[in-house]
Amino acid sequence: MTDIPQDVQELATQLFDMARKGHQDLLEIIDQGLNVDLMNQEGNTLLMLAAYNGQPTLVRGLIERGADINKLNDRAQSPLAGAIFKKENEVVDVLIDAGADPTIGHPTAVDCARMFGRDDLLGRLGVEE
Repeated sequence: MTDIPQDVQELATQLFDMARKGHQDLLEIIDQGLNVDLMNQEGNTLLMLAAYNGQPTLVRGLIERGADINKLNDRAQSPLAGAIFKKENEVVDVLIDAGADPTIGHPTAVDCARMFGRDDLLGRLGVEE
């Protein structure tokens, strides 16, 4: 494996920080050709980072550009489960409306909802309470 040049590492760090902070400029960069499913060293996509950090507008924009809503990170976590864990209700709504699968990953989004007493989500996740 070759070493990644320092300037490329810095650019990647900036892109992932933009996702965490909800910077809409990231969508313009994707429109110019950046892979919408770009992953960091932990397998977190831009969508995962935006979802986990409560950025519903950016999550919606990434989905509109074809982001894989069910892409699991290296720890087998889904964006939907992460958003439920972080109590990011707007992001949860965006992901459910986009058709995110609540039964993938570990723990699944359904498991997270049950673990954290989010019975209000179970019906929306397609399971009986």
